[in-house]
Amino acid sequence: MPNTILVGAQWGDEGKGKVIDVLTAQADVIVRYQGGSNAGHTVIAEGKKYVLHLIPSGILHPGKQCVIGNGVVMDPFDLIKEIDGLREQGFDPLGRLAISDRTHMVMRWHRALDAADEARRSQERKIGTTGRGIGPAYGAKMGRTGLRVGEMLSPRFLERVRSGVEEANVTLAGWGAPALDVQEMLSVYAQAAETLKPYIADTVALVNAADRAGKSILLEGAQGTMLDIDFGTYPFVTSSNPTAGGACTGSGLSPRRVDRVVGVIKCYTTRVGAGPFPTELNDATGEHLRQKGGEFGATTGRPRRCGWFDAVVGRYSAMVNGVDFWAMTKLDVLDEQPVIKICTAYLRDDGVRYETFPADLSVLERCTPVYEEMPGWLTPTSACTRYEELPIKARAYVERLVSLIGGRLGILSVGPARETTMRLGL
Repeated sequence: MPNTILVGAQWGDEGKGKVIDVLTAQADVIVRYQGGSNAGHTVIAEGKKYVLHLIPSGILHPGKQCVIGNGVVMDPFDLIKEIDGLREQGFDPLGRLAISDRTHMVMRWHRALDAADEARRSQERKIGTTGRGIGPAYGAKMGRTGLRVGEMLSPRFLERVRSGVEEANVTLAGWGAPALDVQEMLSVYAQAAETLKPYIADTVALVNAADRAGKSILLEGAQGTMLDIDFGTYPFVTSSNPTAGGACTGSGLSPRRVDRVVGVIKCYTTRVGAGPFPTELNDATGEHLRQKGGEFGATTGRPRRCGWFDAVVGRYSAMVNGVDFWAMTKLDVLDEQPVIKICTAYLRDDGVRYETFPADLSVLERCTPVYEEMPGWLTPTSACTRYEELPIKARAYVERLVSLIGGRLGILSVGPARETTMRLGL
């Protein structure tokens, strides 16, 4: 398989875990390149459900090398819990999982600061953070005060832990939040370091050595394009770059060594948390999509906001990421809709039309979606195993989406399991 970047093209939750699982069969090395445990990838294989937050889902395939790259912010305790859970299910990551020594860690004081900061915000200024410390960890990284995984190998590690807790306690006290116990932090982080030491490696060297040896590399991100810190609906975004450019900075693989980009996109649209969502449906149709699509966060359990497919977002994602192939998911969720709408543009209240996504969110407040309608197929699609078996109206809908956003269709999913995935030249 060519070296591949796989990105989410909407606000996350597009079904990347399933698509990654399908592509992993052809890859040798699978690298998670950004994000933290605030995101989850769900894989259903042979009737069994697996939810992974940090470890690439390639770990479910024998013989695959999995990497947590330097662009990730990793909570050691979340990772240890995930490793233990995999062992209980019969998958031992030791020897097949490597954590970059350059990966920054989400420390417990980052979680405390995250929760306290969100709590003190007024309702209109709340970000909708999961409270898992991702933002403060990336903030510490950019402020050059963060702790990297490789420091777990240093005799000065616990000194760094002590100073980090003490500095955080000063801020927490100023915000009226409870302090963290320094001795407890020293104890738990000493244990975590011992547990994780066998997994720590120079993964930049590992990934590039694999590439030189002719092995195929699959780079996977968390969240989606519209949550990118630079290109998303700022400030209602994550703290990293889920877009294709983040794959190289988050893994150490040169852009020259990337062969293709696969964008994962739902046949409708969802997002979680606060922020703009032009095609949102606050009605019975939106609730139907939520229930039929199981639109509840794999990590948080939060109900996702649901709406019609937004081709403005799709085109924007195709441009930003350089999408070669699309993996479209959850077509089956639309099986019972008599009429299906597609947003093709935004229309501002003064008549200005937007074909691409504006950076100024105040512009969106003045816009309404421009819709076109297509007839639904009102026939179950989840039993279809070949594209030709789909109802003609379902195929027409899929082909219209591709024509609106560009690129080529590579995968089409009509259900949550591995078996409900159609490969179309990818």
